[in-house]
Amino acid sequence: MVAGFVFARSLALAEWPKVSAVRLKAGFPAYSASLPQRPASDLLSSAPPSLFGFTKATSPLGPSRSLQTKASHALYIHIPFCIRKCHYCDFVSYPGRSPEEMAAYCRDLEREMALVSQKWQPGPAATVYIGGGTPTLLSARDLEQVLDAVARYFGRQPGAEVSIEANPGTVDEAKLRDLRAAGVNRLSLGAQAFDDDLLGAMGRIHRRRDTYQACELARRAGFSNINLDLIFGLPGQTLDGWRATLREAVALQPEHIAAYSLQVEEGTPWGKLAAAGELPLPGEELELAMYQEARVILTAAGYRQYEISNFARPGYQCRHNLTYWLNQPYLGLGAAAASSWQGRRWQNYSDLHQYRHTLSRGRLPRAEIETLTPRQQMAETMFMGLRLLAGVDLQAFRQRFWVDAREIYARELDRLYQAGLVEEKNGHLRLTEKGLPLANEVFVQFV
Repeated sequence: MVAGFVFARSLALAEWPKVSAVRLKAGFPAYSASLPQRPASDLLSSAPPSLFGFTKATSPLGPSRSLQTKASHALYIHIPFCIRKCHYCDFVSYPGRSPEEMAAYCRDLEREMALVSQKWQPGPAATVYIGGGTPTLLSARDLEQVLDAVARYFGRQPGAEVSIEANPGTVDEAKLRDLRAAGVNRLSLGAQAFDDDLLGAMGRIHRRRDTYQACELARRAGFSNINLDLIFGLPGQTLDGWRATLREAVALQPEHIAAYSLQVEEGTPWGKLAAAGELPLPGEELELAMYQEARVILTAAGYRQYEISNFARPGYQCRHNLTYWLNQPYLGLGAAAASSWQGRRWQNYSDLHQYRHTLSRGRLPRAEIETLTPRQQMAETMFMGLRLLAGVDLQAFRQRFWVDAREIYARELDRLYQAGLVEEKNGHLRLTEKGLPLANEVFVQFV
């Protein structure tokens, strides 16, 4: 598979807090032969990255507030339910659960919110992201209760971005209106493809017409910020087919489009087929061509690429995901959700029974806790920031760590400069055009 593609949804790094690993693909030996291959085990097994003690940060959208204040954090809420698992999905999600089980989970979320807000007193959230799973599988009442609990225990900053993921086959106009009335102002639709045969092969429960209908209903309900998630590199997918998907996505005029390369994970139905040599995946050159085609078509349609896999109309970058790429603090709520806060990061129990049992005893349901060293924090600041096309703000790096990134990583950067994979421009260290599709070869230099 093509290097540089980190499969994550609107991680989704969709969303970093719902996964516990930064996933890398193999690189092109011909391009990376000049770079020493360092062990990537730390990167592959690391929990979502974090940023602590930042005194000032500058994002691609302009200067941000001090990260030492309570007013600059993101909140992620994981809803681990779906109708059925897609063939490529290895996120923590439980299919076929009853409405009563899902309602009970929402009550558990409220218990966790009470404990987290009491312990950390984080103040109002700058962004809220409800991911899954399929959050819109919950009833409108359950979703409203979750959002009401967020307002009670955390609050939201004025103008906060509040996102929810939705499968196009699980929304109707009434639910969308209820969500909009409850304060949700950004809808992320998992379209993935516009070919019904591909959607069926992926195990998706929706079809092409459902995405069209969901977009129309969302506009009627008052949503003015819609994202479409797309996946390329699918089994049997052609370049012409991918072009058609991109054009259909553009025709729906969403404010944001995320185009992710398929990552086949062990243990999934597709992972098992791939291990047996029975999954007809596109070759590296075709996958790279698909990526470049996405950049060309989306840019021509007025979208600005601001991250390896993400494109937005001006002013519509996903502020929540920028939290992860800029390594700012975030709190994760729900089963398997991860947090990055005050020099530590942790992940909640994935098992629903263990998650609930721990909360019933008045304890936070944290399964793993890690304290980051300054060196780890610097490394993560580098490779996460390099996902952004603007790159790493070198002045902000120095203000946080009291060292110059160009000095502490002098040898690594010299190799990358020599290979033509990174450049310095306007005070930022960023990937070059050559380095963009080879991003993972760059990232591992900082591990």
